[in-house]
Amino acid sequence: MKLTPPYFVAEISANHCGELKTAKKLIKTAKINGADAVKLQTYTPDTMTIKSNKKYFKIKNGLWKGYGLWDLYNKAHTPLSWHKELFLYAKKLGITIFSTPFDETAVTFLEKLNCPIYKISSFEMTDLPLIKRVALTKKPLIISTGLSSLKEIEETFKVAKRYGAKDITLLYCVSNYPAKNIDFNINNIKILKEKFNCRVGLSDHSLDNKIAFASIAAGAEVIEKHIALDGQKRGLDIKFSLKGKKIKEFKENINDVYSAMGKKKFYRNPSENKSKIFRRSIFVVKDIKRGEKLTKKNIRRIRPGYGLEPKFFDKVLGKKVKKNLYAGNPLKIQQIK
Repeated sequence: MKLTPPYFVAEISANHCGELKTAKKLIKTAKINGADAVKLQTYTPDTMTIKSNKKYFKIKNGLWKGYGLWDLYNKAHTPLSWHKELFLYAKKLGITIFSTPFDETAVTFLEKLNCPIYKISSFEMTDLPLIKRVALTKKPLIISTGLSSLKEIEETFKVAKRYGAKDITLLYCVSNYPAKNIDFNINNIKILKEKFNCRVGLSDHSLDNKIAFASIAAGAEVIEKHIALDGQKRGLDIKFSLKGKKIKEFKENINDVYSAMGKKKFYRNPSENKSKIFRRSIFVVKDIKRGEKLTKKNIRRIRPGYGLEPKFFDKVLGKKVKKNLYAGNPLKIQQIK
């Protein structure tokens, strides 16, 4: 997967609110506002869970408190019957579209649509049979790592590699909805990059764009964020979604942060050179006659930087001068015996 960092994935998720025309508007919004790719989620309520009133299937807290799992997924899912039309629409607009399959049947379905990339959600990251099935496609694989320990991530990573995944991106993720700033440890991005030697990014459910900016500074090359339409009020994920023109602003900001990161080697822009004149240097501060010695009374280290560098100050003390020197002039090496 060739991409130019930071690669911004706009997640539609459930913000289409059950309307195909809204899903299309979201894809167009992503394209217009500079997203590099748009992502769907591919499942049905029956491939996610079973319809049951038992206590195990009730959400007890958080943004979706009170929902039964089957009912939530029934409301949130992107119908399979929409997928082909949405893939064609994205292609027409010239934006990459891919999806998160939540079970093996979804992978088989998406393969028929020639899905170019696969994403594994944080909650499915430990479903190793699913990881194996996706890896066998040999397609680029993005894995969200929310909830998971390093040991679990390593196990999943190894399975993906073993079954054919060559291009793997790990996304640092906090699986709280929305996530608070205090939930994050941005250094996890550096840790993941060092341990797995692969591309690392951020799946961001926070309300604060500074989290994404900090992640770029820590080495994130992919940013995933949920999106909504300008002024959209409804949507199961609306609370932590970027809306309309805010998507463009977000993309521009992460680009700016990435640009400011610059080169991987230590680098100074030549434009700084003009400011070197404001460094300190050695100046004559009291008239000195030819043959006299330089002392702390007749020379000082002061701004600007036209004279001998301050590091030579102790070395020139006690040296004699070749000619008369006058206060207010920079001291030069050729003036010293």
